[in-house]
Amino acid sequence: MLNFAKHYMDSISGIEIYPIISLLIFFSFFMILFWWVFTAKKDYIDTVSHIPFDNENDNHQNETKL
Repeated sequence: MLNFAKHYMDSISGIEIYPIISLLIFFSFFMILFWWVFTAKKDYIDTVSHIPFDNENDNHQNETKL
């Protein structure tokens, strides 16, 4: 089955650009994410890191009120 797919893709002209484009998108996404992580403000990171704990307490308080 893999030979069929390989032979089929060899017959498509210009298909060799798609792996290069997908690699560039993948690399760009992670480079942007890497840049964002190192330039994010510590206050924002601290605030976001405590969100799960704050929501857990809020949900628990809402359940006890019902």
